[in-house]
Amino acid sequence: MTDLSCDLPHPLLAPVIELARLAGELTLPFWRANVTVTAKADDSPVTAADLAAHQVLAEGLQALDPTIHVLSEEDADIPFVERARWERWWLVDPLDGTKEFICGSEEFTVNVALIERGRVVFGVVCTPTDNRCWFGGAGLGAWRSDEGLQATPIAVRNERAPGQAFTVVASRRHSSPEQEHLLAGLSAGLGPLQLTNVGSSLKFCLLAEGNADCYPRLAPTSQWDTAAAQGVLEGAGGAVLQLDGQPFSYPARESLLNPFFLAMPAEAPWRDKLLALAQP
Repeated sequence: MTDLSCDLPHPLLAPVIELARLAGELTLPFWRANVTVTAKADDSPVTAADLAAHQVLAEGLQALDPTIHVLSEEDADIPFVERARWERWWLVDPLDGTKEFICGSEEFTVNVALIERGRVVFGVVCTPTDNRCWFGGAGLGAWRSDEGLQATPIAVRNERAPGQAFTVVASRRHSSPEQEHLLAGLSAGLGPLQLTNVGSSLKFCLLAEGNADCYPRLAPTSQWDTAAAQGVLEGAGGAVLQLDGQPFSYPARESLLNPFFLAMPAEAPWRDKLLALAQP
Protein backbone atom coordinates (compact mmCIF):
# COMPACT_ATOMS: atom_id res chain seq x y z
CA MET A 1 0.00 0.00 0.00
CA THR A 2 1.03 3.60 -0.51
CA ASP A 3 2.89 4.99 2.53
CA LEU A 4 1.88 8.64 2.74
CA SER A 5 3.06 11.24 5.19
CA CYS A 6 0.12 13.51 4.47
CA ASP A 7 -3.62 13.32 4.99
CA LEU A 8 -4.76 13.37 1.38
CA PRO A 9 -7.17 16.23 0.72
CA HIS A 10 -9.53 14.33 -1.62
CA PRO A 11 -11.25 11.02 -0.84
CA LEU A 12 -10.57 9.54 -4.28
CA LEU A 13 -6.88 10.39 -4.39
CA ALA A 14 -5.45 7.45 -2.41
CA PRO A 15 -7.35 4.74 -4.32
CA VAL A 16 -6.40 6.33 -7.65
CA ILE A 17 -2.73 6.29 -6.65
CA GLU A 18 -3.05 2.57 -5.92
CA LEU A 19 -4.78 1.95 -9.24
CA ALA A 20 -2.12 3.87 -11.16
CA ARG A 21 0.63 1.91 -9.46
CA LEU A 22 -1.13 -1.37 -10.21
CA ALA A 23 -1.54 -0.38 -13.86
CA GLY A 24 2.16 0.46 -13.99
CA GLU A 25 3.09 -2.95 -12.60
CA LEU A 26 1.09 -4.60 -15.37
CA THR A 27 3.18 -2.85 -18.04
CA LEU A 28 6.52 -4.14 -16.77
CA PRO A 29 6.38 -7.73 -18.10
CA PHE A 30 6.16 -6.21 -21.60
CA TRP A 31 8.97 -3.67 -21.10
CA ARG A 32 12.24 -4.50 -22.85
CA ALA A 33 10.63 -7.76 -23.97
CA ASN A 34 10.38 -7.16 -27.74
CA VAL A 35 6.70 -6.36 -27.35
CA THR A 36 4.58 -6.36 -30.50
CA VAL A 37 3.69 -2.85 -31.70
CA THR A 38 0.45 -2.10 -33.54
CA ALA A 39 -0.35 1.17 -35.31
CA LYS A 40 -3.63 2.86 -34.39
CA ALA A 41 -5.80 4.77 -36.86
CA ASP A 42 -3.80 7.96 -36.25
CA ASP A 43 -0.56 6.01 -36.83
CA SER A 44 0.46 6.25 -33.16
CA PRO A 45 1.81 3.04 -31.61
CA VAL A 46 -0.01 0.81 -29.13
CA THR A 47 1.22 -2.28 -27.32
CA ALA A 48 -0.20 -5.00 -25.09
CA ALA A 49 1.16 -2.98 -22.15
CA ASP A 50 -1.06 0.00 -23.05
CA LEU A 51 -4.10 -2.27 -23.24
CA ALA A 52 -3.36 -4.14 -19.99
CA ALA A 53 -2.97 -0.86 -18.08
CA HIS A 54 -6.12 0.53 -19.69
CA GLN A 55 -8.18 -2.48 -18.65
CA VAL A 56 -7.29 -2.30 -14.95
CA LEU A 57 -7.74 1.48 -14.85
CA ALA A 58 -11.09 1.51 -16.64
CA GLU A 59 -12.51 -1.22 -14.43
CA GLY A 60 -11.00 0.16 -11.23
CA LEU A 61 -12.15 3.74 -11.78
CA GLN A 62 -15.67 2.63 -12.60
CA ALA A 63 -15.71 0.56 -9.41
CA LEU A 64 -14.64 3.60 -7.35
CA ASP A 65 -17.61 5.67 -8.53
CA PRO A 66 -19.85 4.44 -11.37
CA THR A 67 -21.23 7.97 -11.86
CA ILE A 68 -17.88 9.31 -13.09
CA HIS A 69 -17.23 8.65 -16.79
CA VAL A 70 -13.88 7.42 -18.12
CA LEU A 71 -12.13 8.85 -21.18
CA SER A 72 -8.98 6.85 -21.90
CA GLU A 73 -6.58 7.11 -24.82
CA GLU A 74 -7.32 3.45 -25.49
CA ASP A 75 -11.10 3.97 -25.48
CA ALA A 76 -11.57 7.49 -26.79
CA ASP A 77 -14.10 6.82 -29.56
CA ILE A 78 -16.97 8.34 -27.58
CA PRO A 79 -19.26 10.67 -29.55
CA PHE A 80 -18.98 14.35 -28.73
CA VAL A 81 -22.74 14.62 -28.15
CA GLU A 82 -22.34 12.12 -25.32
CA ARG A 83 -19.18 13.67 -23.83
CA ALA A 84 -20.75 17.14 -23.95
CA ARG A 85 -23.21 16.06 -21.24
CA TRP A 86 -20.50 14.97 -18.80
CA GLU A 87 -19.81 17.11 -15.74
CA ARG A 88 -17.16 14.85 -14.14
CA TRP A 89 -14.89 12.39 -15.87
CA TRP A 90 -11.56 10.62 -15.59
CA LEU A 91 -9.01 11.56 -18.23
CA VAL A 92 -6.57 8.65 -18.54
CA ASP A 93 -3.39 7.81 -20.42
CA PRO A 94 -2.66 4.19 -19.45
CA LEU A 95 0.87 4.43 -20.84
CA ASP A 96 2.13 7.90 -21.66
CA GLY A 97 5.33 7.73 -23.66
CA THR A 98 4.66 4.56 -25.64
CA LYS A 99 7.56 5.37 -27.97
CA GLU A 100 9.88 5.66 -24.97
CA PHE A 101 8.52 2.34 -23.66
CA ILE A 102 9.15 0.64 -27.00
CA CYS A 103 12.72 1.96 -27.07
CA GLY A 104 13.41 0.58 -23.61
CA SER A 105 13.57 3.96 -21.88
CA GLU A 106 12.31 4.37 -18.31
CA GLU A 107 10.60 7.66 -19.25
CA PHE A 108 7.03 6.42 -19.51
CA THR A 109 4.20 7.04 -17.09
CA VAL A 110 0.65 6.17 -16.09
CA ASN A 111 -1.55 9.27 -15.99
CA VAL A 112 -4.96 9.69 -14.32
CA ALA A 113 -6.79 13.00 -13.83
CA LEU A 114 -10.18 13.83 -12.39
CA ILE A 115 -11.89 16.55 -14.44
CA GLU A 116 -14.89 18.57 -13.29
CA ARG A 117 -16.57 21.01 -15.68
CA GLY A 118 -13.43 21.17 -17.76
CA ARG A 119 -10.97 21.89 -14.93
CA VAL A 120 -8.48 19.49 -13.37
CA VAL A 121 -9.43 18.56 -9.80
CA PHE A 122 -6.34 16.41 -9.20
CA GLY A 123 -3.87 14.34 -11.14
CA VAL A 124 -1.71 11.28 -10.50
CA VAL A 125 1.43 10.47 -12.50
CA CYS A 126 3.36 7.24 -11.84
CA THR A 127 6.60 5.88 -13.31
CA PRO A 128 6.29 2.07 -13.31
CA THR A 129 10.01 1.22 -13.38
CA ASP A 130 10.70 2.80 -9.97
CA ASN A 131 7.14 2.92 -8.56
CA ARG A 132 7.39 6.67 -8.04
CA CYS A 133 4.25 8.82 -8.04
CA TRP A 134 3.52 12.52 -8.21
CA PHE A 135 0.05 13.70 -7.28
CA GLY A 136 -1.81 16.90 -6.45
CA GLY A 137 -4.27 19.51 -7.59
CA ALA A 138 -4.99 23.23 -7.48
CA GLY A 139 -5.79 24.21 -3.91
CA LEU A 140 -4.91 20.72 -2.64
CA GLY A 141 -1.10 20.71 -2.66
CA ALA A 142 1.32 18.35 -4.43
CA TRP A 143 3.55 15.48 -3.33
CA ARG A 144 5.99 12.90 -4.59
CA SER A 145 5.91 9.37 -3.18
CA ASP A 146 8.83 7.01 -3.83
CA GLU A 147 8.51 3.28 -3.37
CA GLY A 148 8.78 2.35 0.30
CA LEU A 149 9.11 5.99 1.38
CA GLN A 150 6.67 8.53 2.72
CA ALA A 151 5.19 11.22 0.50
CA THR A 152 7.11 14.49 0.35
CA PRO A 153 5.49 17.86 -0.47
CA ILE A 154 6.86 19.48 -3.63
CA ALA A 155 6.77 23.06 -4.90
CA VAL A 156 7.84 25.04 -7.95
CA ARG A 157 10.66 27.56 -7.87
CA ASN A 158 9.54 31.10 -8.61
CA GLU A 159 13.07 32.48 -8.35
CA ARG A 160 16.36 30.96 -9.45
CA ALA A 161 19.42 30.90 -7.25
CA PRO A 162 22.18 33.38 -8.23
CA GLY A 163 24.04 32.05 -11.25
CA GLN A 164 21.52 29.27 -11.84
CA ALA A 165 20.71 28.72 -15.50
CA PHE A 166 17.17 29.19 -16.80
CA THR A 167 16.05 25.61 -17.35
CA VAL A 168 13.55 24.74 -20.05
CA VAL A 169 12.12 21.25 -20.32
CA ALA A 170 11.21 19.99 -23.76
CA SER A 171 9.98 16.91 -25.51
CA ARG A 172 12.63 14.42 -26.57
CA ARG A 173 10.78 13.82 -29.84
CA HIS A 174 8.54 16.79 -30.67
CA SER A 175 9.31 20.41 -31.49
CA SER A 176 8.14 22.98 -34.03
CA PRO A 177 9.41 26.17 -35.71
CA GLU A 178 7.25 28.18 -33.28
CA GLN A 179 8.86 26.49 -30.30
CA GLU A 180 12.38 27.03 -31.63
CA HIS A 181 11.57 30.73 -32.15
CA LEU A 182 10.32 30.97 -28.56
CA LEU A 183 13.47 29.33 -27.21
CA ALA A 184 15.64 31.77 -29.18
CA GLY A 185 13.70 34.70 -27.70
CA LEU A 186 14.05 33.33 -24.17
CA SER A 187 17.78 32.94 -24.61
CA ALA A 188 18.09 36.52 -25.88
CA GLY A 189 16.01 37.91 -23.01
CA LEU A 190 17.05 35.74 -20.08
CA GLY A 191 20.53 34.55 -20.94
CA PRO A 192 21.83 31.10 -21.86
CA LEU A 193 19.27 28.34 -21.47
CA GLN A 194 19.75 24.90 -20.06
CA LEU A 195 17.59 22.52 -22.08
CA THR A 196 16.42 19.34 -20.40
CA ASN A 197 14.90 16.73 -22.69
CA VAL A 198 12.62 14.22 -21.03
CA GLY A 199 9.76 12.04 -22.22
CA SER A 200 6.10 11.83 -21.32
CA SER A 201 4.44 13.90 -18.59
CA LEU A 202 7.65 13.94 -16.54
CA LYS A 203 8.28 17.39 -17.99
CA PHE A 204 5.55 18.85 -15.78
CA CYS A 205 6.84 16.90 -12.79
CA LEU A 206 10.31 18.44 -13.13
CA LEU A 207 8.70 21.87 -12.90
CA ALA A 208 6.53 20.82 -9.97
CA GLU A 209 9.60 19.69 -8.02
CA GLY A 210 11.40 22.98 -8.65
CA ASN A 211 14.00 21.42 -10.95
CA ALA A 212 13.12 23.48 -14.02
CA ASP A 213 11.64 26.86 -14.88
CA CYS A 214 9.24 26.38 -17.76
CA TYR A 215 7.81 23.94 -20.23
CA PRO A 216 6.60 25.56 -23.46
CA ARG A 217 4.66 23.26 -25.76
CA LEU A 218 4.10 24.70 -29.21
CA ALA A 219 3.57 21.31 -30.79
CA PRO A 220 0.63 18.87 -30.71
CA THR A 221 -0.54 17.01 -27.58
CA SER A 222 -3.77 15.26 -26.64
CA GLN A 223 -5.85 15.89 -23.53
CA TRP A 224 -4.75 12.67 -21.80
CA ASP A 225 -1.09 13.64 -22.31
CA THR A 226 -1.33 16.69 -20.04
CA ALA A 227 -4.25 16.68 -17.58
CA ALA A 228 -2.81 14.52 -14.79
CA ALA A 229 0.54 16.27 -14.73
CA GLN A 230 -1.15 19.66 -14.93
CA GLY A 231 -2.93 18.77 -11.69
CA VAL A 232 0.41 17.98 -10.06
CA LEU A 233 1.96 21.23 -11.29
CA GLU A 234 -0.97 23.38 -10.18
CA GLY A 235 -0.90 21.76 -6.76
CA ALA A 236 2.79 22.65 -6.51
CA GLY A 237 2.16 26.32 -7.25
CA GLY A 238 2.46 26.19 -11.01
CA ALA A 239 0.23 27.31 -13.84
CA VAL A 240 -0.57 26.05 -17.32
CA LEU A 241 -1.69 28.80 -19.68
CA GLN A 242 -2.91 29.09 -23.22
CA LEU A 243 -0.85 31.42 -25.39
CA ASP A 244 -3.37 34.20 -24.72
CA GLY A 245 -2.70 33.89 -20.98
CA GLN A 246 -5.98 32.20 -20.12
CA PRO A 247 -5.95 29.12 -17.85
CA PHE A 248 -5.56 25.85 -19.74
CA SER A 249 -8.69 23.72 -19.43
CA TYR A 250 -10.46 20.68 -20.86
CA PRO A 251 -13.91 21.71 -22.08
CA ALA A 252 -15.92 19.14 -23.97
CA ARG A 253 -15.18 19.65 -27.65
CA GLU A 254 -15.14 17.58 -30.81
CA SER A 255 -11.36 17.35 -31.01
CA LEU A 256 -9.35 15.80 -28.18
CA LEU A 257 -6.21 17.64 -29.29
CA ASN A 258 -4.90 20.42 -27.06
CA PRO A 259 -4.09 23.96 -28.08
CA PHE A 260 -0.48 25.08 -27.50
CA PHE A 261 0.38 25.94 -23.91
CA LEU A 262 3.00 27.30 -21.51
CA ALA A 263 3.68 25.66 -18.13
CA MET A 264 5.52 27.65 -15.47
CA PRO A 265 5.50 28.74 -11.81
CA ALA A 266 2.35 30.80 -11.24
CA GLU A 267 4.31 33.66 -9.67
CA ALA A 268 7.26 33.65 -12.08
CA PRO A 269 8.56 37.20 -12.54
CA TRP A 270 9.24 36.51 -16.22
CA ARG A 271 5.69 35.25 -16.93
CA ASP A 272 4.64 38.24 -19.05
CA LYS A 273 7.85 38.07 -21.08
CA LEU A 274 7.24 34.42 -21.87
CA LEU A 275 3.66 35.12 -22.94
CA ALA A 276 4.79 37.98 -25.18
CA LEU A 277 7.41 35.78 -26.85
CA ALA A 278 4.84 33.07 -27.51
CA GLN A 279 2.57 35.33 -29.52
CA PRO A 280 2.34 34.44 -33.24
